[in-house]
Amino acid sequence: MKMVSKDISRKLARSFRVTNGQGFSLAACPTRAAEACGLDKKTGKQLLRTRINDLSRLQSLLYAEGTWSLLVVLQALDAGGKDGVIKHVMSGINPQGVSVTSFKQPGPVELAHGYLWREHLAAPMAGRIGIFNRSHYEEVLVTRVHPELLDHECLPPRLRKQSSFWEDRYQDISHFERYMARQGTVVLKFFLHISKEEQRKRFLRRIDHHSKNWKFSAADIRERHYWDDYQHAYEDAIRHTAHPDAPWFVVPADQKWFERLVVIEAIIDALEKMDLKVPTLDPAMKAEMEKARQELLAEAPPPAHGVAHGPLH
Repeated sequence: MKMVSKDISRKLARSFRVTNGQGFSLAACPTRAAEACGLDKKTGKQLLRTRINDLSRLQSLLYAEGTWSLLVVLQALDAGGKDGVIKHVMSGINPQGVSVTSFKQPGPVELAHGYLWREHLAAPMAGRIGIFNRSHYEEVLVTRVHPELLDHECLPPRLRKQSSFWEDRYQDISHFERYMARQGTVVLKFFLHISKEEQRKRFLRRIDHHSKNWKFSAADIRERHYWDDYQHAYEDAIRHTAHPDAPWFVVPADQKWFERLVVIEAIIDALEKMDLKVPTLDPAMKAEMEKARQELLAEAPPPAHGVAHGPLH
C-alpha cells in the first residue's frame, strides 16, 4: 500500500507541472483527472490525511533549518477553490511558520507604487511558507481582460502605449520570481483549473444554500461573461512565465478533494528536494546544554502537591 501511495504521490506532484510554456495550451489541460490517475474519492481523502501529517513534519524541518523558504501562489477563476485549498492543505501546519496574504483590489498606496511592491513586502521569510491568495498575476490577468483598470495606476501614458507593455510585464514577473529563487525561496504557482459547468454549479449552490449565501457576489457573475477572455489571459501568462525556477501547476479543480491532493503533493515534493535537516549544534552550544542539564538535575524536585508528610490524626 505504501509503494502504491508513493507512486501515486510522485505522479500527482509532477503530472500537472509546466516548466516550459512554449506551445502550452490551456484547452488541452483537464479539469477532472482523478480516475485517470487511478484514484477514487475515499482513497484520495485517506491519502490527503496522511500527507497533511507529512507536510507538518517537513514544515517543522523548514522552520528549524531556517535557510530555505517556500512561496505558494494560488490563482483561479471565481469558485475555483483557493480558500478550500488553504484551509485543508495547511490544516496541520504550525501557524507560526506560515503566512497567508490575500491580494485584494489595490488601494491608493499600492497604486502609487510599482505593481510588484506589495508582493516584495509579503514574500516569506527564511524558514517560512508564504501563500499568495491571488497575486502579482492579477496584473496580467484582470488588467488584461479589463485594461481600463490601468487608468488607476500611476503609469506614464507613454509607457502604457508601448507595444511591448504586456511582454514587459511577463518579463518583470519572471525576473522577480527568479530573483526569489536565487535567494532560496522556492516558488510554486498553481492555477486551479475549473470548468465553466462546474463553476455554474458552485454558483448555484451559493445561491440555493442559505449557509453559503455569504460567498455569493454579483461581481462573480459579471466576470463569468468574460470566461473566454480569462482563459486566453491565463494561457498567455503561463506560456510566458513557466520556468524550472518557478513552475506552474495546472491543477484539475472540478473535484475538490483531488485538487487539494495535487497541491499538497507538489508542495511536499518541493520540500523534499530541499533535503532539509535539523541543524547540528556547535561544540560550544552542546557544552552549554550539558551544563544546563546538570544544573536542572541538581535541583531538588518540589514535594508532590497534596501529599501528606505525616500521619493523619
